[in-house]
Amino acid sequence: MPNCHKILPNFEFSEQEIKDAVKNHRLLSMEVEFSLRCNFHCQYCYVPDKATFENELSFEELRDAILQAKDLGVKKIIVLGGEPMLYPHIFKMLKFIREENLDIEMFTNGFGITPEAARQLAELEILVVLKINSRKEDVQDALAGKKGAYKVIQDAFHNLKHAGFAAKHRLGVSSIICQQNFEEIIPMWEWLRQENIEPYFEIITPQGKGKDNEWLHVDLHKLKETFFKIAEIDRNKYGIHWDPQPPLVGIKCLRHQFSCLLNSQGYVLPCVGINIPVGNIRERKLADIIKESEVFQELRNYRLHIKGPCRQCEKIDNCYGCRGAAYQMTGDYLASDPLCWNNTERQSEIVHLPAPVHKLIPQQAPMQIIDTLVSIGERTANINVTISNDMLFVRDDGTLDETAYLELIAQSIAAQAGFKQSGITGQAIEGFLLGAKNLEILGSAHIGDTLTISVLKYARFGDFGVFKGKIFKNQELLAQGEVKVWEDRKT
Repeated sequence: MPNCHKILPNFEFSEQEIKDAVKNHRLLSMEVEFSLRCNFHCQYCYVPDKATFENELSFEELRDAILQAKDLGVKKIIVLGGEPMLYPHIFKMLKFIREENLDIEMFTNGFGITPEAARQLAELEILVVLKINSRKEDVQDALAGKKGAYKVIQDAFHNLKHAGFAAKHRLGVSSIICQQNFEEIIPMWEWLRQENIEPYFEIITPQGKGKDNEWLHVDLHKLKETFFKIAEIDRNKYGIHWDPQPPLVGIKCLRHQFSCLLNSQGYVLPCVGINIPVGNIRERKLADIIKESEVFQELRNYRLHIKGPCRQCEKIDNCYGCRGAAYQMTGDYLASDPLCWNNTERQSEIVHLPAPVHKLIPQQAPMQIIDTLVSIGERTANINVTISNDMLFVRDDGTLDETAYLELIAQSIAAQAGFKQSGITGQAIEGFLLGAKNLEILGSAHIGDTLTISVLKYARFGDFGVFKGKIFKNQELLAQGEVKVWEDRKT
């Protein structure tokens, strides 16, 4: 019987280890991009075609970041890409990580895995995860966006097997589930089980090229049926029991409780799907970034903050769907997962950004003078308003009175806070404006102008928050200032 399911159910970490990581702002694993350079053009890749390779971390910067991660409790480094084997210092970096007694998982398309490279990877005891989306040459080449990709992958597979992978050393295969390989998914799973290879099968996150290429995506009902069929095969043939849930086949994705992504430019993100930078290791220590990030803390305590149907799901203790899919499709990393089959009939209950603010703030017409919450991020929000002739604060000459600028910032802060509660209590957070300082009026707005209000919470003391607000007309800065508020968070 294959023993390849060692990694189930939570990426090799116990429930107690994960609880301790959440409580103490620590990490158990970290995903790292050495570089975004890649020789394939996969049609489902999260990296956009116009990705930049400038300003990538040096070897020394990567080394320091990994040591910081180790100090935070990291036991495993997960190497992503681009294609890791294109990184010029790949074996030097892998050897350094192993010398620090950290485990390594490396996802690769197989390029550069010669017999000698496979031997070195085996000596380093690295879990190599080879990207095989099809066992048909034409399908594999089409999905990889490169003629000859199939041969590259097959040569790498042969070399890895010859070096003892799957027999003496762990070997994985990563596959996305799409229309083009859908009929192969179940046979591939069984083949991998028989070969003692660890399968990493997942639903495509609608991001980057995966979002643009809608022809890849599979109907949710078919996905559900396939997940349950594979679970039955594992249970009946191999004695492996797991509860089907998206986005990964056979594995629970709770990575945001104990992991993070360090991208090639030094930014720390929750994962590749939630591409919200919460800090940069060139500017702050990794420990400070993890501890002080509101995005991280809300994801780690997701039971308190998740919204909509997922909040009411009976599986909430062990599942929150795909946070990346939720963020990419709704603009909200705490929204219910629109790609979970349990939410198929409840899509109307999932709030998407941009969203009107009338249910998010206590102000009502005519006092409500902002229109739409456009986006949220790490302590940030962007709100739009179009100046109309019947708006409060509009003068007879059609210009916006300067007293409106402070109110625009205050209402935008309320919209940011109200959105955090939407789908949880059904009520806007009550708050009070305590004061403002350094308010500068630098321009004017007229009827018909669309303004963008950007707010950033840069300090918080209990229920008190200090915000910076900026108001723009196109790229022109019209006003800016600092506001202190009190918010009632007992709800």
